[in-house]
Amino acid sequence: MRFLHHNQCLYSSFSKLSSLSSSFYLMGSFNLCKSSSLLFLSPLSSSSSSSSSSQRFFLYKSNSVLHGSFPVRPMSRGKAFSMKPNGVSSFTSHANVPRPPEFMENPLAEALSLTRLNILKKKLQELDIDAEFCVPGQTNHLLCPMCKGGDSGERALSLHISEDGGAAVWMCFRAKCGWKGRTLAFADGRSSHQISGQLTLKQKKRKITVESLQLEPLCDELVAYFAERLISKDTLLRNSVMQKRSNNQISIAFTYKRRGALISCKYRDVNKKFWQEANTEKIFYGLDDIDGASDIIIVEGEIDKLSMAEAGFHNCVSVPDGAPPSASQKDVPPVDQDTKYQYLWNCKDYLSKASRIILATDGDAPGQALAEEIARRVGRERCWRVKWPKKNEANHFKDANEVLMYLGPEALREVVDNAELFPIRGLFNFKNYFDEIDSYYHKKGGNEFGVPTGWKALNDLYNVVPGELTIVTGIPNSGKSEWIDALLCNLNESSGWKFVLCSMENQVREHARKLLEKRIKKPFFSARYGGAVERMSLDELEQGKQWLNDTFFLARCENESLPSINWVLDLAKAAVLRHGVSGLVIDPYNELDHQRPSSQTETEYVSQMLTKVKRFAQHHACHVWFVAHPRQVGR
Repeated sequence: MRFLHHNQCLYSSFSKLSSLSSSFYLMGSFNLCKSSSLLFLSPLSSSSSSSSSSQRFFLYKSNSVLHGSFPVRPMSRGKAFSMKPNGVSSFTSHANVPRPPEFMENPLAEALSLTRLNILKKKLQELDIDAEFCVPGQTNHLLCPMCKGGDSGERALSLHISEDGGAAVWMCFRAKCGWKGRTLAFADGRSSHQISGQLTLKQKKRKITVESLQLEPLCDELVAYFAERLISKDTLLRNSVMQKRSNNQISIAFTYKRRGALISCKYRDVNKKFWQEANTEKIFYGLDDIDGASDIIIVEGEIDKLSMAEAGFHNCVSVPDGAPPSASQKDVPPVDQDTKYQYLWNCKDYLSKASRIILATDGDAPGQALAEEIARRVGRERCWRVKWPKKNEANHFKDANEVLMYLGPEALREVVDNAELFPIRGLFNFKNYFDEIDSYYHKKGGNEFGVPTGWKALNDLYNVVPGELTIVTGIPNSGKSEWIDALLCNLNESSGWKFVLCSMENQVREHARKLLEKRIKKPFFSARYGGAVERMSLDELEQGKQWLNDTFFLARCENESLPSINWVLDLAKAAVLRHGVSGLVIDPYNELDHQRPSSQTETEYVSQMLTKVKRFAQHHACHVWFVAHPRQVGR
């Protein structure tokens, strides 16, 4: 027989061994299978006067024992050996023998520790943690079952088992995972683990049957209730709709099945109150109806699923938990944390086979939010959505059952057949812009050809169009800024436009003087440049100040740093949304902060900056003037 060394040890009962006399070595012949486990005990002293509490034993551990009959006796602490069936020992490799016998004070405690370790490893295995070769008292680095080590397959899960084998703690050190937890060998059978700060308990799902839930066929009253909603008895039978009696009340039972087996059950009473069987797996209602289907319809409620069946659509399922109040603005969480929509992941094998998924959720805000959440998870590119028809001038029908009841099965079929592509951000067709095209054709905006400048000689060459960019340049001291100020005054007078001024060269008081003089058409001071024209009066000044305050908004950087183009556009966006601004002046371009990466050329930087400005102008229907001052012209 050969003793095989292995990291994992199995154990046999000590009940019989401990009853043997302490004055004898444990000896005998055994016929053992390879998978047997055996502990060999031998007292250190044969003195019969020794008390049982002071007895000391050698403990020999073996994981696998081959067939054979052999004498059992204390082993030498010397060379490693193997025993042949004839009892003659021979030398063998250290890799194939157990550790030398250890001097044990209490072999029963050691056996208990080893048994505890086995139980602990079994619990870890239930959590998909592979701890088979982990050694107690050491930190082991394993593949995390939650994140699978990411794209690189990194062994980032740190697992530590206590020296007595009774407890384990673990944590995944990948930043995107962070799964951590602990478990005990002898606890209440549950292991606690934490994902991203949320404590959850891993529980086995209940196994339920129609008999265990005491479900019954529908009574005539409930069949009549569904008939009022135009749902036939045949449809109810095909979809296994049943009932349950409790507390002298009958509730409708919607049975959730997968491959014919009952997985969960959802109830509805006469007051439209819903509840589900606890601790059951979340799946779609009607899941077997979409097995292998290329087109799938998803609705928001079980009765809508039954309504689709009345219209001839059996490839339809209903979500189990209803709709959220609004769509989340955050990224889709990892699968193990996506508890609200776990049914989608539990049914992913069914959904992955579909080439088209029609979202027929309710027409209200929560229903549209549900459609958005489903599309985010299954892929917008293969999603369609129904558009419920109008009920009257102000309202639309809410769901499939309403359309069935008011318009009939043919109308419901037409609604599904005319489902539209689910919108994908950034991808459009011209149909999305038909209203805008019609408005442009009929000149409903009033400024389709732009707003006149106020100078007849210039109007044939240039008009100010919302959403466009104008770059103003010219030789130094040619009056570029003065012309822009005059243009703004004309646009305000003719069309009531408001503006954001980002004018870094002008002091506020000096810029105010120039604008007031153009508005009131009188000089601010009694000075030579005013000629014989009288200076503006105090009343005119007060009226002019109010006009300045109502028409212009200043974007000024109060500290010593130069403003960046992003800073200017952010302020302009706020002014558009808050004050209805129609124009932005950046004067001059040279005064902006133009720091750029060393790898980027000036041409690339200017192109990128102008693209940002044009996108801002188009998105907010705001005209932007960029004043570019060239270098001094040499004489």
